[in-house]
Amino acid sequence: MNGNLNSTNAPSVGPDFVLTEKDFSKIRALIHQHAGIALGDQKRQMVYSRLARRLRKLGLKEFSAYLRFLEADPNGQEWQQFVNALTTNLTSFFRESHHFPVLAEHVRNCPQPVTVWCSAASTGEEPYSIAMTLIEALGKRADTASVLATDIDTHVLEAASEGVFSIEQASKLTPERLKRFFFRGAGAQAGKMRIRPEVSTMVRFQRLNLLDPYWVLAEPFDAIFCRNVMIYFDKSTQERILQRFAPLVKRHGLLFAGHSENFSFANQTFRLRGKTVYELASSQTRATE
Repeated sequence: MNGNLNSTNAPSVGPDFVLTEKDFSKIRALIHQHAGIALGDQKRQMVYSRLARRLRKLGLKEFSAYLRFLEADPNGQEWQQFVNALTTNLTSFFRESHHFPVLAEHVRNCPQPVTVWCSAASTGEEPYSIAMTLIEALGKRADTASVLATDIDTHVLEAASEGVFSIEQASKLTPERLKRFFFRGAGAQAGKMRIRPEVSTMVRFQRLNLLDPYWVLAEPFDAIFCRNVMIYFDKSTQERILQRFAPLVKRHGLLFAGHSENFSFANQTFRLRGKTVYELASSQTRATE
């Protein structure tokens, strides 16, 4: 998440609202409770700017009024808007590119059908990159492969399912991949690229909160991508999620983490195999293939 304001107890003041220390503390508690995100003091300005949009949308004059509005309806739709507003979705095609050759080599040795879970799909670049990798690695066997793409943010999932990207978003892809996996827009769609059905039909999008008590997941996976997500959780939350991942990884499956994440504290569940790539620890009860 982004935010450059130094830690301070002073309220954040903008053109329309005042974010008091009490309100900020309450917001931090609620987003941790609902999404597991641990916001530091330095995120105050980010919280102000993102939630101020919700106050304007709802015609509210104070953050305290917004918080009362949320808590008055524990199952209300505004909770999803609250989570969406405070979720960061920085992504790109083939981000942390060293993972994809590892995935390609791994799936070539996996029995059919190959299944991969992308647990933080954002706007779709990551799960589509996974699908492209599966097609390149498996050839005709990719017809039975699938990617489950989940995210807590319903707005980004809606955008991802459209499979439409700007030329700028796709600019780092090789010309070969652009030609093979995308349609180039024309007329009203000029400047845009659409994922070809060969790729999009492999990917299924679903909302999922990693803090939910029950995940609706049908199978163990050959690989799980959970990259640049755990950095927003405290250590106890990270450990609980890793323990829940373990039964969902096939016997020789892999877990891909982000470049700034280190799961060495959970060495009874996963052990490091390579650069931010993990496998099940030998003592862990494993799902059968």
